[in-house]
Order: sequence, then structure tokens, then C-alpha cells
Amino acid sequence: MAADVTYDIPIDRDVHPEDACPIGDVVDMVFSRWTTPILWTLHRYGRQRFVELQRRIPAISPKVMTQRLRQMERDGFVVREYHAEVPPRVEYEITELGLRLAPIFAELSAWSDANMDEVLDARQRYDDSPRSH
Repeated sequence: MAADVTYDIPIDRDVHPEDACPIGDVVDMVFSRWTTPILWTLHRYGRQRFVELQRRIPAISPKVMTQRLRQMERDGFVVREYHAEVPPRVEYEITELGLRLAPIFAELSAWSDANMDEVLDARQRYDDSPRSH
């Protein structure tokens, strides 16, 4: 049963379905699989070398870590600093733009704390129903 919630978002019925959500691009960018763990780690531990990030997020492959860091650098969420020494050293740091996502992540964390049991119950009801088989 859906809650009776309204939002102050103007509805344009002539909008193409792909363009209907004004934050779709942001959601894709910020909430892709590895962006949030990388940003959280940089926010929590500060400037880090690639291998430090890899140690703190072991489930991500080096290839995917490199791709995500490049994309986040392109989007302005992290800065990459190359140190020309032997051996070369590269460090990553969250930017001010990336830090401004912290309240959003905090709100999502609070939502998760308040609602995750309900989500898990709904999943279990669905999985137990004949409809899911």
C-alpha cells in the first residue's frame, strides 16, 4: 500500500520517460556501485594512495577501482596528485564537491537504519509467496 506522499515537483506529461526524473544523471553518477564506498573511505581516512584504498575496499578489483577513480576525478569528486619520484606515487583526495555529498549519505544512512527491517520483511514476504517462484 503506497503512502500518500506528495512532492513539490511540477509534472510535465509531455516529458519523455527517460527524462522524467530530474536527478537521474546524478543518481547514476553518485550511486554507482563503487562510488559511495570510495568517497566514504576518502572522507573518513583522508588522502590515500591507490594501494591504501585497495586495502580498505578489497572487494573492488584494481581495474574497476581505476575506472571509478578516473570517473570521479572527471566529475570533480576526487583529485589525483601524481608525485614524480622513484617509484612514482599517486594519491587521491575527496574534493569540496565530494564532501558536500556527506549530508545526503548521512540522510540515506538514517533512512536505512529506520527502514531496512521493513525492506527485508517485504523481500521475505515476496520470496515466500507463490508469485516469486
